[in-house]
Amino acid sequence: MAVAEAQLYAKVSNKPRGRSTSALLEPLLAKGFPAHIAQKALVATGQKTTEDAAKWLHSHCNDPSLDDPIPQEYALYLCPTGRLHTRLQDFWKESKRQCGKNRAHEVFPHITLCDFFPCEDQKVELLYDILKRVGDRFSQSFPASISLTLHASPSYLGFFIDDSQANILKEFAVAFSSEASALADCHVKPSLKQFHLTLAHRFYPHHQKTLEQLAKGINPGEPCQWVAALYSRDMRFVHYQRLRALFQYKPQNIDELLINAGDLIYVEPRQQSEVSEGWVIGTSHRTGCRGFLPENYTERAHEADTWVRHREYVFDAASRSVTKAEKEPNVKLNGEAHNLSVSRSVTNVVSLQNAALQRGVLVMHHGERVDQVFGKSWLQQCLTADGKYYRADLNFPSSLPRRKDSMKKFENDPPLSCCGIFQSRLIGEALLDQEVTVSHVYSSPALCCVQTAQHVLQGLKLNPKVRIRVEPGLFEWTKWEASKAIPSFMTVAELVEASYNIDTSYRGNFPLSSLVPSESYEDYVSRSSAVMKQIISACPSKGRGVILIVGHGSSLVPLTRALTGLPNRDSRDFAQMVQKIPSLGMCFCEEQKEDNKWQMVNPPVKTLTHGPNAAFNWRKTIMED
Repeated sequence: MAVAEAQLYAKVSNKPRGRSTSALLEPLLAKGFPAHIAQKALVATGQKTTEDAAKWLHSHCNDPSLDDPIPQEYALYLCPTGRLHTRLQDFWKESKRQCGKNRAHEVFPHITLCDFFPCEDQKVELLYDILKRVGDRFSQSFPASISLTLHASPSYLGFFIDDSQANILKEFAVAFSSEASALADCHVKPSLKQFHLTLAHRFYPHHQKTLEQLAKGINPGEPCQWVAALYSRDMRFVHYQRLRALFQYKPQNIDELLINAGDLIYVEPRQQSEVSEGWVIGTSHRTGCRGFLPENYTERAHEADTWVRHREYVFDAASRSVTKAEKEPNVKLNGEAHNLSVSRSVTNVVSLQNAALQRGVLVMHHGERVDQVFGKSWLQQCLTADGKYYRADLNFPSSLPRRKDSMKKFENDPPLSCCGIFQSRLIGEALLDQEVTVSHVYSSPALCCVQTAQHVLQGLKLNPKVRIRVEPGLFEWTKWEASKAIPSFMTVAELVEASYNIDTSYRGNFPLSSLVPSESYEDYVSRSSAVMKQIISACPSKGRGVILIVGHGSSLVPLTRALTGLPNRDSRDFAQMVQKIPSLGMCFCEEQKEDNKWQMVNPPVKTLTHGPNAAFNWRKTIMED
């Protein structure tokens, strides 16, 4: 055991353990999990839901540190929301693009109220109560707006807080730290230095002028609602680097680490000296397991990517004249009573966004295709000697729609698998549960996209109320077509004859004849942008309907970035990014009423995740030696 870890064990091993009565804990105890492990899972997931904690426990079933008594570390930050937060994020992105990464990019925009301190798992709920109680006490005296003054030096750039307002923030931090130290048995130190919001830190001196120019483009007087939020991190990995997996890697040897795309990995630089070139040894944030992995499967991640957001207190300037008891009734979440001032996530911010929602656009990748499961030769596996289709596996569709030309045309325009049909209908049912109102549906002419749209509408119970508009301009980047030619798609008449709910009156913005084989990346992005603009202009701006667009993995980026006004992705990064988009992966954009601009937000439903299921031959597996 490393010396540092031994010191951590010594700090916590002799402390008495309490027992939380949280309603979130009881279902986990009922499933047989020990109390200390269940509490650890709840804390690791921000004590949001029992389901999140159970999923964490399942992922960490082989975590060698699952029984370790080391607690999390917590920090209290004051974070901006609204337009000021958007401007700060824009600065983050542009400063990174022009000057490269600096220390400020590791964390989101914030003002530190209390720096990181350890707190035992069973006492974390006390921190939530303290945040709520202290927040209520300071709600009337908290500044309606915070004055920010730009300050620059050769190694630091940021906003300093006005002294009179900083004093109130310090009093709030001191009150929280005093109660947390007394009631939760934590050693909490409030930040008493000059309060500041860092924009850039530890950058090259020759970048100072560029960074200052970018910072002057931020209006510190932008509308902003401030939120005091509790974050936690794993204290064992404070000084480690963070990597993010770009691709899945399946271990070839027992000492290698299984990673999925998107996984975060902790890497200790000092432990890499004896590792073979091209490899690193790290610990998975998702599973807690440790092992070797190929370095070229990863990219650098930010420190805060592994942090967990817990409770927050929203300082609402608009409600200063109304008492909290009148303004904010208690509600029940997961069986517990909570005041609306303390949200479990960014609920207050989301509600503000929803209030401003005019229209929504949901861009969706099609469901699982048969060739993605059975390979490019899937059709040969399903044809009899006389050329008739039969179902060679239960994941093949029971039949293929009729088309006038050769059945072999399906090779380059494959249908959904049965799992793909199920996926699509499941997404539709989830959208229905969330009361999402779909007003228009657009689909690529590819059969798999039309089928996805059809089954999503069936899940939404909108079939045949909303008809599918087949738009050739939504077809994927033609450079990726293996045949180097545009596939022969089913005609609108054939789709209607096959009982697909097609809008026969719709005329596409891009005729099929306009699609060019092996088009350049720039042409593809330009086509996608033009199609998106024409779709938006064709759908009425009145009402709150969602426009559903079913396309390909390559569709999500150019369509949404064109809508939100973001610059195009570099073509060199595009292929790697598309590989990470699963079946039914989706992006959601909302139109903001106040400025008629579009903003990308969380989709209305969660992702659909499932594992592979290989073909099974009972004779070879069971009978043969």
